[in-house]
Amino acid sequence: KYQYANLTTAGAWSTGGSLNTARRSLAGAGTENATIATGGFTTDFSGITESYNGSSWTEVADLNTARKVYTSAGSTPSALVAGGNTSPTARTANTELWDGSSWTEVNNLNTARQDSNVGGSYTTTAALCVAGITPGGKTGVTESWNGSAWTEVADLNLARSQTSGSGADNTSALAFSGLISPDTVKANTELWNGTSWAETTDLNTARRLAASSGVTAASALSIAGWTGTANLSATEEWTGA
Repeated sequence: KYQYANLTTAGAWSTGGSLNTARRSLAGAGTENATIATGGFTTDFSGITESYNGSSWTEVADLNTARKVYTSAGSTPSALVAGGNTSPTARTANTELWDGSSWTEVNNLNTARQDSNVGGSYTTTAALCVAGITPGGKTGVTESWNGSAWTEVADLNLARSQTSGSGADNTSALAFSGLISPDTVKANTELWNGTSWAETTDLNTARRLAASSGVTAASALSIAGWTGTANLSATEEWTGA
Protein backbone atom coordinates (compact mmCIF):
# COMPACT_ATOMS: atom_id res chain seq x y z
CA LYS A 1 0.00 0.00 0.00
CA TYR A 2 2.81 2.42 0.87
CA GLN A 3 6.19 2.90 -0.79
CA TYR A 4 8.39 5.66 0.50
CA ALA A 5 10.60 7.70 -1.83
CA ASN A 6 12.29 11.06 -1.91
CA LEU A 7 10.20 13.35 -4.12
CA THR A 8 11.94 16.14 -6.01
CA THR A 9 10.41 16.62 -9.45
CA ALA A 10 7.48 15.28 -11.41
CA GLY A 11 8.19 12.03 -13.23
CA ALA A 12 6.53 9.05 -14.90
CA TRP A 13 5.47 5.55 -13.89
CA SER A 14 7.20 2.48 -15.34
CA THR A 15 6.52 -1.24 -14.92
CA GLY A 16 8.57 -3.29 -12.48
CA GLY A 17 8.53 -6.93 -11.41
CA SER A 18 5.19 -8.44 -10.39
CA LEU A 19 4.43 -9.90 -6.97
CA ASN A 20 4.46 -13.70 -6.80
CA THR A 21 1.03 -13.71 -5.12
CA ALA A 22 -1.66 -11.39 -6.50
CA ARG A 23 -3.73 -9.85 -3.68
CA ARG A 24 -5.43 -6.77 -2.31
CA SER A 25 -5.47 -4.88 1.00
CA LEU A 26 -1.78 -5.43 1.71
CA ALA A 27 0.84 -3.12 3.22
CA GLY A 28 4.41 -2.28 2.36
CA ALA A 29 7.49 -0.42 3.56
CA GLY A 30 10.82 0.57 2.11
CA THR A 31 12.31 2.35 -0.88
CA GLU A 32 11.81 1.78 -4.59
CA ASN A 33 14.72 -0.70 -4.68
CA ALA A 34 14.35 -2.31 -1.25
CA THR A 35 10.75 -2.99 -0.26
CA ILE A 36 8.63 -5.55 1.54
CA ALA A 37 4.93 -6.21 0.86
CA THR A 38 2.94 -8.15 3.43
CA GLY A 39 -0.49 -9.49 4.31
CA GLY A 40 -3.62 -8.94 2.26
CA PHE A 41 -6.41 -11.01 0.80
CA THR A 42 -6.35 -13.61 -2.00
CA THR A 43 -9.13 -16.16 -1.59
CA ASP A 44 -8.53 -15.91 2.15
CA PHE A 45 -6.73 -13.66 4.62
CA SER A 46 -2.99 -13.86 4.02
CA GLY A 47 0.24 -13.42 5.97
CA ILE A 48 2.44 -13.75 2.89
CA THR A 49 5.45 -11.41 2.87
CA GLU A 50 7.55 -10.67 -0.21
CA SER A 51 10.82 -8.76 -0.53
CA TYR A 52 11.70 -6.57 -3.56
CA ASN A 53 15.28 -5.92 -4.68
CA GLY A 54 14.57 -3.38 -7.40
CA SER A 55 13.71 -5.89 -10.10
CA SER A 56 11.94 -8.92 -8.63
CA TRP A 57 9.98 -10.16 -5.60
CA THR A 58 10.98 -13.09 -3.37
CA GLU A 59 8.70 -14.73 -0.81
CA VAL A 60 10.07 -14.60 2.74
CA ALA A 61 8.64 -15.29 6.23
CA ASP A 62 4.89 -14.82 6.77
CA LEU A 63 3.21 -12.56 9.30
CA ASN A 64 2.26 -14.36 12.53
CA THR A 65 -1.33 -13.10 12.11
CA ALA A 66 -2.76 -13.43 8.59
CA ARG A 67 -4.80 -10.31 7.81
CA LYS A 68 -5.69 -7.43 5.57
CA VAL A 69 -3.15 -4.79 6.63
CA TYR A 70 -3.63 -1.03 6.35
CA THR A 71 -0.96 0.46 8.66
CA SER A 72 2.76 0.01 8.02
CA ALA A 73 5.97 1.90 8.66
CA GLY A 74 9.72 1.51 8.33
CA SER A 75 12.20 0.52 5.68
CA THR A 76 13.86 -2.78 4.96
CA PRO A 77 15.35 -4.49 6.86
CA SER A 78 13.13 -3.09 9.63
CA ALA A 79 9.36 -2.65 9.31
CA LEU A 80 6.18 -2.41 11.37
CA VAL A 81 2.56 -3.41 10.75
CA ALA A 82 -0.42 -2.80 13.05
CA GLY A 83 -4.13 -3.55 13.10
CA GLY A 84 -6.23 -4.87 10.22
CA ASN A 85 -8.86 -7.56 9.54
CA THR A 86 -8.44 -11.23 10.41
CA SER A 87 -11.93 -12.05 9.08
CA PRO A 88 -14.71 -10.03 7.40
CA THR A 89 -15.99 -8.92 10.81
CA ALA A 90 -12.97 -9.29 13.12
CA ARG A 91 -10.58 -6.37 13.68
CA THR A 92 -7.20 -6.83 15.33
CA ALA A 93 -4.89 -4.63 17.40
CA ASN A 94 -1.89 -6.90 16.79
CA THR A 95 1.41 -5.19 15.98
CA GLU A 96 4.39 -7.00 14.44
CA LEU A 97 8.00 -5.98 13.75
CA TRP A 98 10.12 -7.24 10.84
CA ASP A 99 13.86 -7.69 11.47
CA GLY A 100 14.90 -8.58 7.93
CA SER A 101 14.13 -12.29 8.23
CA SER A 102 11.06 -12.80 10.44
CA TRP A 103 8.08 -11.10 12.13
CA THR A 104 7.80 -10.78 15.92
CA GLU A 105 4.63 -9.82 17.79
CA VAL A 106 5.05 -6.76 20.03
CA ASN A 107 2.67 -4.52 22.02
CA ASN A 108 -0.81 -4.11 20.52
CA LEU A 109 -2.63 -0.95 19.52
CA ASN A 110 -4.92 0.40 22.23
CA THR A 111 -7.81 0.47 19.72
CA ALA A 112 -8.32 -2.50 17.39
CA ARG A 113 -9.23 -1.22 13.93
CA GLN A 114 -9.31 -1.81 10.20
CA ASP A 115 -8.89 0.60 7.28
CA SER A 116 -6.44 2.71 9.29
CA ASN A 117 -3.27 4.33 8.02
CA VAL A 118 0.11 5.46 9.18
CA GLY A 119 0.66 9.21 9.10
CA GLY A 120 4.43 8.52 8.88
CA SER A 121 7.11 7.08 9.12
CA TYR A 122 10.30 5.82 7.61
CA THR A 123 11.37 4.35 10.97
CA THR A 124 9.95 1.65 13.25
CA THR A 125 10.81 3.56 16.44
CA ALA A 126 8.49 6.55 15.90
CA ALA A 127 5.25 6.08 13.94
CA LEU A 128 1.55 6.94 13.94
CA CYS A 129 -1.59 4.85 13.44
CA VAL A 130 -4.38 7.12 12.24
CA ALA A 131 -8.17 6.81 11.83
CA GLY A 132 -9.95 3.63 10.63
CA ILE A 133 -13.04 1.64 11.56
CA THR A 134 -13.65 0.35 15.10
CA PRO A 135 -16.70 -1.55 16.43
CA GLY A 136 -18.17 1.92 17.07
CA GLY A 137 -17.72 3.10 13.47
CA LYS A 138 -15.40 5.59 11.77
CA THR A 139 -12.76 7.07 14.06
CA GLY A 140 -10.22 9.86 14.18
CA VAL A 141 -8.24 8.18 16.96
CA THR A 142 -4.49 8.61 16.53
CA GLU A 143 -1.90 6.50 18.33
CA SER A 144 1.83 7.21 18.58
CA TRP A 145 4.45 4.41 18.57
CA ASN A 146 7.73 4.96 20.47
CA GLY A 147 9.46 1.75 19.46
CA SER A 148 7.91 -0.38 22.19
CA ALA A 149 4.32 0.76 22.89
CA TRP A 150 1.37 2.71 21.47
CA THR A 151 -0.02 5.82 23.20
CA GLU A 152 -3.27 7.55 22.24
CA VAL A 153 -2.76 11.20 21.24
CA ALA A 154 -4.95 13.90 19.61
CA ASP A 155 -7.63 12.76 17.14
CA LEU A 156 -7.93 13.79 13.51
CA ASN A 157 -10.41 16.63 13.02
CA LEU A 158 -12.37 14.50 10.53
CA ALA A 159 -13.09 10.91 11.61
CA ARG A 160 -12.70 8.62 8.60
CA SER A 161 -11.38 5.36 7.23
CA GLN A 162 -9.32 4.34 4.19
CA THR A 163 -7.21 7.48 4.42
CA SER A 164 -3.61 7.87 3.19
CA GLY A 165 -0.55 9.60 4.59
CA SER A 166 3.16 10.33 4.76
CA GLY A 167 5.71 11.50 7.27
CA ALA A 168 9.17 11.06 8.74
CA ASP A 169 8.19 10.03 12.29
CA ASN A 170 5.56 10.64 14.98
CA THR A 171 6.35 14.36 15.27
CA SER A 172 5.47 15.43 11.72
CA ALA A 173 2.98 13.77 9.39
CA LEU A 174 0.31 14.27 6.74
CA ALA A 175 -3.08 12.51 6.43
CA PHE A 176 -5.28 12.95 3.36
CA SER A 177 -8.43 11.63 1.65
CA GLY A 178 -10.71 8.94 3.07
CA LEU A 179 -14.26 7.69 3.57
CA ILE A 180 -16.78 9.15 6.04
CA SER A 181 -19.90 7.23 4.95
CA PRO A 182 -20.70 4.48 2.43
CA ASP A 183 -21.38 7.12 -0.25
CA THR A 184 -19.06 9.98 0.74
CA VAL A 185 -15.35 10.21 -0.01
CA LYS A 186 -13.32 13.22 1.06
CA ALA A 187 -10.33 15.25 -0.15
CA ASN A 188 -9.51 16.63 3.32
CA THR A 189 -5.85 16.96 4.22
CA GLU A 190 -4.51 17.40 7.77
CA LEU A 191 -1.02 18.14 9.11
CA TRP A 192 0.34 16.69 12.37
CA ASN A 193 2.84 18.78 14.35
CA GLY A 194 3.60 16.24 17.06
CA THR A 195 0.75 17.44 19.27
CA SER A 196 -2.36 18.08 17.15
CA TRP A 197 -3.86 17.90 13.66
CA ALA A 198 -4.62 21.04 11.60
CA GLU A 199 -6.67 21.14 8.40
CA THR A 200 -4.83 22.36 5.30
CA THR A 201 -5.28 22.35 1.49
CA ASP A 202 -7.48 19.57 0.09
CA LEU A 203 -6.61 17.12 -2.67
CA ASN A 204 -7.89 18.11 -6.10
CA THR A 205 -9.84 14.83 -6.39
CA ALA A 206 -11.58 13.26 -3.39
CA ARG A 207 -10.81 9.56 -3.07
CA ARG A 208 -10.34 6.61 -0.73
CA LEU A 209 -8.08 3.56 -0.77
CA ALA A 210 -5.28 5.54 -2.43
CA ALA A 211 -1.66 4.52 -2.19
CA SER A 212 0.68 7.13 -0.76
CA SER A 213 4.37 7.91 -0.78
CA GLY A 214 6.65 10.34 1.01
CA VAL A 215 9.21 10.50 3.82
CA THR A 216 8.24 13.93 5.14
CA ALA A 217 5.03 15.88 5.77
CA ALA A 218 6.23 18.43 3.21
CA SER A 219 6.56 16.05 0.27
CA ALA A 220 4.11 13.31 -0.69
CA LEU A 221 2.19 11.55 -3.46
CA SER A 222 -1.43 10.41 -3.51
CA ILE A 223 -1.69 7.58 -6.02
CA ALA A 224 -4.86 6.18 -7.62
CA GLY A 225 -7.85 5.25 -5.40
CA TRP A 226 -11.64 5.08 -5.66
CA THR A 227 -13.88 8.14 -6.06
CA GLY A 228 -17.03 6.36 -4.96
CA THR A 229 -18.09 5.75 -8.56
CA ALA A 230 -14.86 4.93 -10.43
CA ASN A 231 -11.26 3.78 -10.04
CA LEU A 232 -8.62 6.50 -10.41
CA SER A 233 -5.19 6.34 -12.02
CA ALA A 234 -4.49 9.99 -11.15
CA THR A 235 -1.43 10.91 -9.08
CA GLU A 236 -1.23 14.14 -7.08
CA GLU A 237 1.90 15.63 -5.53
CA TRP A 238 1.93 17.53 -2.22
CA THR A 239 4.60 20.23 -2.05
CA GLY A 240 4.08 21.30 1.54
CA ALA A 241 1.66 24.11 0.71
